[in-house]
Amino acid sequence: MDTKIKYARVDELHLDPKNPRLGRHNTAAELSPDAILEIMSGWSLEELAVSFLENGFWPQEALLIVEEPLGKKTQKVKVVVEGNRRLAALKYLMEARAGKATAKWREIASTGSAEDYIRLSEIPYITADSREDIQAYLGFRHVTGIRQWDPAEKAEYIARMIDEHGMTYEQVMRKIGSKTPTVRQNYISYRLLLQMENSSENISVEHVEDKFSVLFLSLRSEGTQTYLDIDMQAPPERAHTPVPAEKLKQLANFALWLFGDDKHTPVVTDSRQVDKFGEVLLSPAAVEYLERADRPNLETAYRLAGGDEAGTIKLLERAADGIEQALSTVHHFKKSGKMKKAVHRVGMDASALLDYFPDVKKGLSEDT
Repeated sequence: MDTKIKYARVDELHLDPKNPRLGRHNTAAELSPDAILEIMSGWSLEELAVSFLENGFWPQEALLIVEEPLGKKTQKVKVVVEGNRRLAALKYLMEARAGKATAKWREIASTGSAEDYIRLSEIPYITADSREDIQAYLGFRHVTGIRQWDPAEKAEYIARMIDEHGMTYEQVMRKIGSKTPTVRQNYISYRLLLQMENSSENISVEHVEDKFSVLFLSLRSEGTQTYLDIDMQAPPERAHTPVPAEKLKQLANFALWLFGDDKHTPVVTDSRQVDKFGEVLLSPAAVEYLERADRPNLETAYRLAGGDEAGTIKLLERAADGIEQALSTVHHFKKSGKMKKAVHRVGMDASALLDYFPDVKKGLSEDT
């Protein structure tokens, strides 16, 4: 990467059609500059434009570019790899000044003086030899750093580094300053998203992308890994297709239950339910219920999976722990009215509890 800051007119700088923030479908479509700018119109660019008019464009915020062909053209141009939102704001500002933008943008542009636009006549940039030379900076800034992309955008960026540049999990980890298990989970999550898209037309990939963090979290559970037969320790060459062919029906079910579609609401409605959902997937009876029910319910499936039993056992064990702890000091307060009331409550609850388990009650009587 060049160490010297250079300057170029706004019209000499081009928006990046491979910018992860555009979304996976758009980056694959080789969009025109106008189409990219149209998509970016909803990225809150106005506040940047106002700031540029008031303060100029600071050299320390220089755009990072590569010189490469765009589309079918062979001539190399200056493509901004880092700083697309800032460039889009500048392009809208210049179009508005020429009377080509919306009334809102023309109003913003009108607040700038001739001197303000002179300051914006040339924009600072730094050139890199290739996109690979900017990867470490992008990874830190947008994956683990201060201006993070959305979860799906992070995962797509990691997947590109592995699939297009042949990097290992460890190499990506060193590039972006993350942890190897996190990199691996992001990669497998993204490859799973692509497998969903390619395996069935019934899977609503848009729903999955909107809740990508839920997909990411779900892969932690043993239930998800077992139900889909996913090896979370697999190297990239095996993780490229996470779910084996014989499990594609399960993959379609999994996507429907976790994300829903246009006709079905998801079974999992909150990211905090992901672990419970994983326990459900470990139970054949619960899975059978999810598969046959027209409108399956997570709580019903969880009860079929014995989830209530485990939770109730934890409550009883916690109560027993508390009583055992109280026994070490309760003898000091035998004359306390409040203590007697508390002991009476424990006794009544214990008696009612034993009524459900007569064999345990009989055993206790025999022991005494």
